[in-house]
Amino acid sequence: MHFLVFQTLNGLTTGALLFFLASGLTVVFGLMRILNLAHGALFLFGGFVGYTIGERTGSFVLAAVAGALAAGLLGLVIQQAFSRTLLGSPFNQVLLTLGIAFAIGNVVLWIWGGAPRLIRPPEVLNGSVAVAGVFYPIYRLFLIGLALLAGALLWIFWERSRIGAVVRACVDDRPMAAAMGIPVDRVFAAVFAVGAALAGLTGVLGAPVLGLSIGLEFDVLLLAVVVVVVGGIGSLTGAFVGSMAVGLIDAFGKARFPEISYFTLFAPVILILLLRPNGLFGRAGVE
Repeated sequence: MHFLVFQTLNGLTTGALLFFLASGLTVVFGLMRILNLAHGALFLFGGFVGYTIGERTGSFVLAAVAGALAAGLLGLVIQQAFSRTLLGSPFNQVLLTLGIAFAIGNVVLWIWGGAPRLIRPPEVLNGSVAVAGVFYPIYRLFLIGLALLAGALLWIFWERSRIGAVVRACVDDRPMAAAMGIPVDRVFAAVFAVGAALAGLTGVLGAPVLGLSIGLEFDVLLLAVVVVVVGGIGSLTGAFVGSMAVGLIDAFGKARFPEISYFTLFAPVILILLLRPNGLFGRAGVE
């Protein structure tokens, strides 16, 4: 029983972090048809910027804000500098964003070195509490609750606000949205920057759990891409459900079958895509 509770909480914690990372990635993919392979590098860059600010100020909140802003600004620069190339072809996207990911990783290595770093959680979130007979870190429970709150707020924004309707219109039919006078290019830039900012924020939020180290960006990117594909391109609901499902599968797979943890992760994914080629909440019209 204790094993079940502990691994469920671990899976939900991983799922919470994946949701923050994948929500930006899935909207960018759905809106701009750009699979941004530099998303993981933005996660790492934001995390290290947050680490520096946190060490100098002692404030976790300032670290999170700095990480989000730094990654968001870098994402906006990437989008503005390479928008034509990114929209040119899928091959351009893969080569360019993968190259940018390696470049950012090397810059991070040059500035911060190769030693792993850890951001301390806020003092108020230190310690553990009992959950169904298992003592579990308060900070990880905070991440789960924050993901639930963020998921609800993003759903309200996405489904009920005017701006959300504009973004959804661009996701569903870009030419029609442009014909109706929606500034699609500005929407593209804003969504790309917000997606990058979410990646940077996740880097800071995840640092007390995962740490910060060179190579981590590709580990989290792989899981985020799985979430996007499983949940459905352009679907925030799919991103949330997919994140939690992937987090739980990953946690239980690594705990029970560490030697074949990738099999236990990707076998259910393959099965889902065989039954639902567009993902759990994807639509056939979004290609």
